[in-house]
Order: sequence, then C-alpha cells, then structure tokens
Amino acid sequence: MPASPVLNPHAIPRPHRVLGLAGLLVAFLLLGFFSYRISEHYGIEGMRQAASHQLDILGAAIDSEVTRHASVPSAVELNPDVIALLRAPVEDLDIRQAEANRFLQKLNDHLGGPAIFVLDLSGRVVASSDWIFSDNLLGSDLSYMPFFRDAVRGTPARHYAVDHIRHEPGYYFALPIRDEEREWAIIGVAVVKSGIREVERRWLAQEAPALIIDRNDVVLLASPPEWRYATLRPQSPDTLERLGRQQFAGQPLGAVSLDIDLAGADEGRIVRLPKHLRDDVAPAQGARPYLAMSRHLSGTAWRIVVFSDLRQVGVQAATHAALSIAALGCVLLGVLYTRQRRRLARGREEARAMLERANQELERKVEARTVDLSAAVAGLQREVQERQRAEQTLRAAQNELVQAAKLAVLGQMATGITHELSQPLGAIRTLAANAAEFMRRGDAGTAARNLGIVEQLTEQMGNIIGPLKTFARKSPAVSSAVDIGGALDSALFLFENRLKKEGVVLERRIGADAATAWCDGNRLQQVLVNLIGNALDAMHEEPVRRLSFSSERTSAGKIALAVTDTGYGFSEEAVARLFEPFFTTKQPGEGLGLGLTISRDILRDFGGDLMAGPAPGGGARFVVLLPPLPQGKPT
Repeated sequence: MPASPVLNPHAIPRPHRVLGLAGLLVAFLLLGFFSYRISEHYGIEGMRQAASHQLDILGAAIDSEVTRHASVPSAVELNPDVIALLRAPVEDLDIRQAEANRFLQKLNDHLGGPAIFVLDLSGRVVASSDWIFSDNLLGSDLSYMPFFRDAVRGTPARHYAVDHIRHEPGYYFALPIRDEEREWAIIGVAVVKSGIREVERRWLAQEAPALIIDRNDVVLLASPPEWRYATLRPQSPDTLERLGRQQFAGQPLGAVSLDIDLAGADEGRIVRLPKHLRDDVAPAQGARPYLAMSRHLSGTAWRIVVFSDLRQVGVQAATHAALSIAALGCVLLGVLYTRQRRRLARGREEARAMLERANQELERKVEARTVDLSAAVAGLQREVQERQRAEQTLRAAQNELVQAAKLAVLGQMATGITHELSQPLGAIRTLAANAAEFMRRGDAGTAARNLGIVEQLTEQMGNIIGPLKTFARKSPAVSSAVDIGGALDSALFLFENRLKKEGVVLERRIGADAATAWCDGNRLQQVLVNLIGNALDAMHEEPVRRLSFSSERTSAGKIALAVTDTGYGFSEEAVARLFEPFFTTKQPGEGLGLGLTISRDILRDFGGDLMAGPAPGGGARFVVLLPPLPQGKPT
C-alpha cells in the first residue's frame, strides 16, 4: 500500500511561517487585552459595590455617633432653671447661674460626655455643664460662631467647630430658647457639643485613604492624619483665615491642598493621588490608581470620601489575561497534539506493516539458522562443563599447591628441627637407662627424679613439634580473633635455628591498638613464614641483616603489619610484576614464583590484602593488611 504523505513543518514556505507566527502573536495579544479589560471592568464594579457598602456602614456609624445628642437642646430649653437664669436681673445672676450649672452638670452626667451650655443674646456663655473644671466655658464669647448667629435668628443650627478654650473639635447643636411670657421671644441659645473622638478612632483605623469634608471643602478628618485641615482645592488666604477664626479657633487651614477632582465620585471615579501626597499613603510605590467614592451624610453638611486601591484589580486582571493566553496556548497545543498523534498513528501503521514484512523475512532466516545455533549451543554447553571441571581442578590444585608450599618450607627446615630434637632424645635415652639402674638398686627417689626430667624433655619436644603439626595441617580458612604477636612468634620459631646461624637482628614494634586481627591464624602464620623465608633469602649475602616487624591501624580501621628487610630489594620492573604467578627474583631452581601470589590470595580470602615496595634505605617492605575485630566480638 502507498505511504500516506506526512506534513513536514519545514516544507511550509518561510514567508507563510512568519505570517502564521505573527497571526498567532496578534491573537494572543488581543485575547490578553480583552481579557484584561473585562476582568478590570468587573473588578472595578465589585470594588465600587464594596466601597458603597463601606460608605453606608461608615455613614450610619458617624450619623449615629454625631447626632445622638441632637435632642438635648430641647430638654435644656424647657428647663425652668435655665429660663429663670435668662430672665433674672443682674443681682440674681449668681444664684440662678449656680442652679442652671448644676442642672446642666446632671444632664451631662446622665448623657455621658457631651458639653452642654447656654448662651445669652450677646453670645456669652452664662451656664455650662463643665463649670466645675478650671478650663470651663463660662463667660466665653461665642458670638462669632455660625451656629449662634443662626440660632438667635430663630433657626436651629448644627455645626462642626473647634472651641477656643480647650481646642477640642466637636459637632455643635444649637436651639433658640423662647420665653412664653414675652410672646415667645428669643432670650438665649441652648447648645450641645457632641464629641467626635469615637469617629476619629474609627476613621484612623481605615487602611485605605478616607476623608470627611465639610461644606467649605475643608478636610475635618482624614486617614492619613497628615491631611487633616487640608482643603480639597486651593482657596484664597482671606477665606481660609475667616474659616479658621470662626470655626477652628484660629488654627491654620489649607497648608496642604489635595488637588483631587471628586466630580462624579458619588458613582465612583478613578483618580491618582498627586505626587506630594503619595509618601503619606504608599512611599516609593508610584502613582497608584484609586477608586474614589463619596457619600453625603444626611443631617449634616459633611461628605465622606473613601479611596479603594485598584492595584489588586490590576493584578487580578493581569492574572486573568495570563490565564486566558495560557488557555489559548493549551487549546493550540491540544490541536497540535491531536494532529501529531494522528500523524504518529499513521506512521505506526506503516511501521507495523514494515515490521510484519521484516518479521516474515526474519522467520525465514531464523529457520535457516536454527540448526547452526542448536549445534553451537550444544558445543557451548560442553565447553561450559569442561570449564567448570577445569575450575574445580584448578581450585583443588591451588589448595594442594598451598599445602605443598607448607611442606616445602618444612623440608627446608628439616635439618634445624632434627638438631633441636636430637639433644633431648639423647638425654632421654641416658636418663631412662640411669632410672632403670637406680630402680634395680632400689634407689626409687633418684629414679623418680630422672623420670621427671624425662617428662620435661618430652614436653619440650612436643612444644617443638606442635607448631610444625599446626603449620602442616591442611584445613579450611576460619576467621577468629588472632593475636598478631603470637602468630609472628610461631612463624619465627620455625626459623629460630636459621636466624641464629645467619646472625639476623630482629626488631618488633607491635602496637597495643593493632595487636588483634580477625582472620585465620594458621593461614596468617603461613603468609608470615613465606615473607620471613623470602626476607632471609634476600639478606643471605648482605653485610647487614635486619628484619623488622611493626603494626598500626590505618585510617580505614584495618590493621597493617609491615615486614621490612635489608636485602637487595626490587627493581621497578620487579615491583610491577611481583604478584604475577611464576615470576621470581631468585636464581633458577631456587623458587617457583608462587609464594607471593598464594599469600595474597590467602589474605584476600578473609578480607585482607598484601602490598609490596622498596624499603627506605634499601631492602624490601611488605605490608599485610588485616581486618579488625567486628564490633561486639570478644578479643
């Protein structure tokens, strides 16, 4: 079947690829732009609703806090003590004033905090609830206050102002006091000053900027507090001076002009704070956009303005735009994946057909080669069996070679051992004959002493023969705690006669922390015998014959036993080939070249090793590495 065409991206003309990529880029940008705009629109709308709800809550709280004492002047207006004070002649003012002060004090204590006072028609305070304090309002002239001028004209007034005695801001409620005996003529003004400390506390807790503006566009309360007594727009110095004198007890106004356009802020307006205001809100964060919402407070001439930070809206809109772009990218990747999957499916189908044809061809070749492979497998099996038999034979030969090496050493030492045994044998023969003669004579005591000496000589011969029997025994390697000094003594014993005859000086430095190893004692003795024998052969014709032994612990925790001689040493070629089988530095006929190879294999069987090299000052140095005692094993 003909192969279906596969779309190759490189087959598309280059201008078309560039246009396609440009189109994709434009699509991504347009999708991101519209997603950002839509998300921003809904985000601003949600923030507008949240700000409107916040304004409702703040407005209700402020109105409740500020206007809760609005009805107090009515109670003052109806009090007979207050009426009597305003009617009294000059000589009775002191008595009437004291009665009115006590009434106002009791009323103030009952209401819990507002300042209540009474003004005469000249604007002078003639009675006050704070008369008991030193900084009271009695005698103060408040005729300049706008609420007084409105009240003496017969209009109830309410007004924000700062008194010039305590310089505390408050909201004033003023009501004209009428005298029914004078045809309801106005004879004074009842005033209640409502504190706004709770409003200030609530206001300063706002995180975002917020303002309370009076009808003169003067900021009464603000968060941040640096904007307090600022003006919304620049005003003339005369106007600011007049407002400060009448309403703010002479405090300077307009030191800061916010320069914020709040037109249309009732429905929400996006503004940016001027540069001179940014450090008060968010230092070093640039001109951030805010949603300004304003609301007029019913019953007052105040306007509340809150600013909601739109940065989160921008971040959310950017996130939605990025998600939209990512979604489009996923869709495009899904389309590309589907097309690629179909293309791969077609390719797999073609490959399957080709594979079937190849399998058929391969089966024919396999059938043709099966006979050859079967014969080759049978030959390999026979070869494996032969190799296994050869390996077993080699292992047996190696063990026999180890035993033969032992016996060879024993043969070399036969003369010395014969000399050692001949003396006690002669003494035994003489002592035994003497003991028989003494017993014949009836001297049992002397015969017993001779037999005791025979027993000692027999034990001495056993001590000589015992190491030889142990050394010559053919046994498998079994690791145990081995005293290195004892193994060395047993090996040196076998060469005792030769060491004395050749005048070899022995040096032993066995460390206390490296005196016990975990190995097979018999095998270790065999290695030491081989190394000592090689050392004696190397020093045979040397003028200085010194054989040194030392032990220490390596950084890896193993025990290193060094055997150093003053023989003729090694050449560089000999060091490189020292452990090769059948390599020897001795004269022909003096050795097979297997001793070091066998010794290294013996040590490696129980986790040790053997290393060799030239000794400082000449000679050879062999290092026997032995494993330490396992943790928890008794020494």
